[in-house]
Amino acid sequence: MRAALVAASTHAYNRIVKGDLRKRIMALRFRAKLKFGWRVFRDPETPLAAKAVIPAMIAYLAMPLDIIPDFIPVLGQLDDLLVVALGLGLVLLMTPGHVIEDHLSALE
Repeated sequence: MRAALVAASTHAYNRIVKGDLRKRIMALRFRAKLKFGWRVFRDPETPLAAKAVIPAMIAYLAMPLDIIPDFIPVLGQLDDLLVVALGLGLVLLMTPGHVIEDHLSALE
């Protein structure tokens, strides 16, 4: 189940953030990436479901109980990384393309 969800999320992420757009997001400095995320989060055209993913992701990361405990080397951190990648992929998938493009253009 989890592997299918990861595969679907990865496929959706690659389909939405292909080529040029992926390079443009990765080319932003760290601070600009944070601003980009904040701007997309605050945009009224971003669906509520996409906005709900970010606090849920942060809550999971802050929660002391994990699917794989953090004291297990590598795997403990890997599940946290997987949650972040899945969450960001879902936000990008659910957010309209023109919203992403507008905010990305403003920060470049």
